[in-house]
Amino acid sequence: MNRSIVPEAISRQPWQMLIPLCGLVALGAAVLYSAAGGSLQPYALSHVVRFGVFLVMAIVISRMSRNLFRMAAYPVYGGITVLLVLVELIGAVGGGSQRWLNLGFMSLQPSELMKPAIVLVLARFYETLPHAMTASWRGLVPAGVLIGVPALFVLIQPDLGTATAVCFGGVVTMFLAGLPLWWFTSAAGALLVIAPIAFFTLLHDYQRNRVLVFLDPEGDPLGTGYHITQSKIAIGSGGIFGKGFGNGTQSHLQYLPEPHTDFVFATMSEEWGLMGGLFVLFVFTVVIGWGMGVARRAPDRFSSLLAAGMTATMFFYVMINLMMVMGLAPVVGIPLPFMSHGGTSMLTNMICLGTIMAVNRWNQGRGSLR
Repeated sequence: MNRSIVPEAISRQPWQMLIPLCGLVALGAAVLYSAAGGSLQPYALSHVVRFGVFLVMAIVISRMSRNLFRMAAYPVYGGITVLLVLVELIGAVGGGSQRWLNLGFMSLQPSELMKPAIVLVLARFYETLPHAMTASWRGLVPAGVLIGVPALFVLIQPDLGTATAVCFGGVVTMFLAGLPLWWFTSAAGALLVIAPIAFFTLLHDYQRNRVLVFLDPEGDPLGTGYHITQSKIAIGSGGIFGKGFGNGTQSHLQYLPEPHTDFVFATMSEEWGLMGGLFVLFVFTVVIGWGMGVARRAPDRFSSLLAAGMTATMFFYVMINLMMVMGLAPVVGIPLPFMSHGGTSMLTNMICLGTIMAVNRWNQGRGSLR
């Protein structure tokens, strides 16, 4: 770009990531348009508008100083934790779960906001912790409490998928902070022992059914296995080049459940085929790869953990959703970033993206402390 003509605020943006991302959002809008039977309402138009608004928000976030992020870490974490408590007290119930706060103009899901917040607060915690203490209990116990408190509130809602996402972002940040590897392997071993007990004692009936369906989706193809069976049929029927835009049958004939949210990738694959799927994977590879590159070039521990943790949070969304729709993981309520219809999910991912863009600006040495 000619910086003598284009304002610096625009030319300095990471267009090598934003241009493919805009292409992904456009594909998502086309899929949502088709899922609504060839109408911009109620999915496609709001999807594009939200992306535009939240992209501006991400650019604003990217202009914030490193000191502002540091000062905001604990207040933001505490504020969202209070919102999680309010969900338990006055939250709206939907689909059998109590996850939302009705703000009048929108329904807010505070547990989604905790995903980037846990990364921010842990990055701040480990920045202030002396390196010599990282491998001691001082590096483990406080971080475990910071993760465990919101995860517990989210589990109570109940929302196992989001609780797992919060824990994933937190644990990745702890790992990158330099905690001993054997701590993580020991925890994984303990989880393998605890998992069967938790399966029969702690999980709700619908959560147990999801695991059983994952293990044997053909066991009840018209009942609990219906979702994943129809999803795999939609993906496989698309072939190499798909059935063509607007010609999908699984979603249009309402065989495919939630074609505009959790199973939007299956809707896309039916109409756009393997080539559409490869494009989606390519864009996510660009975005995730760019985010990790920003983390590697970060000038300090706080910035590096912040960028890597936010990238890992977006990666978790992508990994779980794609595995879910292809039958490689149990069905959980994790939407596909930048393609699924949903305001809070888009907001969360754009907060992550804006934060990484901020670290990228700090890497360039442009007013990192202002």
